[in-house]
Amino acid sequence: MIQSMTGFGRSTLILPHKKITVEVRSLNSKQTDITTRIPSFYKVKEMHLRTLVSSILRRGKIELSIFVENTGGESQYKINNELIDSYMNTLQEFSDEKIAKSELLNIVMHLPDALKSERQEIDEKEWLLVEDKVLEAIHALVDFRTKEGAGLEIVIHKEIQAIDALHDQVLIHEKDRIDKVKNRISSKLEDALDSVEYDQNRLEQEMIYFIEKLDISEEKVRLRNHCTYFIETMDQDQSSGKKLGFIAQEIGREINTLGSKANHAEIQKLVVQMKDALEKIKEQLLNVL
Repeated sequence: MIQSMTGFGRSTLILPHKKITVEVRSLNSKQTDITTRIPSFYKVKEMHLRTLVSSILRRGKIELSIFVENTGGESQYKINNELIDSYMNTLQEFSDEKIAKSELLNIVMHLPDALKSERQEIDEKEWLLVEDKVLEAIHALVDFRTKEGAGLEIVIHKEIQAIDALHDQVLIHEKDRIDKVKNRISSKLEDALDSVEYDQNRLEQEMIYFIEKLDISEEKVRLRNHCTYFIETMDQDQSSGKKLGFIAQEIGREINTLGSKANHAEIQKLVVQMKDALEKIKEQLLNVL
């Protein structure tokens, strides 16, 4: 099972005089990058929230937001009457014409400290409820990631099976490849050595060395093993995007070596198709947790 790094989760807490909404979003990233947007009176819990998020979501560019909406009761903001009166008197004194009170008030309310905020202390009982909602939003994001991951898994599985099937086609052309290489070497040697004296033993040693360099048996075995291991890793309970990325790199190495050693037009075509399938896999792995 694999999970996407993209996800969204939301939960809502309704209290007698306020509504608290928790949202968690995540995008793909190589590391864990957490940003928070929370009210000042919850800042004391920020490190705890970061630890909670990273322990469950593990990796990605993650944003945690907590919004508090007052639905009744007293507001935390109070009108600073004395300061507003002072602002209005001062502005009126500096004005050549009498300014309407409504217009003056509109200006004053945008000046510093016209509204004063009373410092709120965190209520531990309320915080326990908020923390539960944070967990609820995180788990909603995990469910989102799992559903997205199911779609990614279908695409990746299809492409890795395509590479495996193309590998089987390489085996079909292998005998033809060997025969063509042998015939080409024999023809060249007959033309080159027809009237030249040479050391038969040395020639055989060079031939063995050359044939070994063209042998793709090890690459075929390793490629098949890497594909099998890739599927096994993808089917594990925990999503392992980084590990799958490393295996994909090894698959790429074997495909490149296969192509460089092939010396056969049809096998070269199969190698190009393998590379195309592998690029599609790598593109999807960028978003796998």
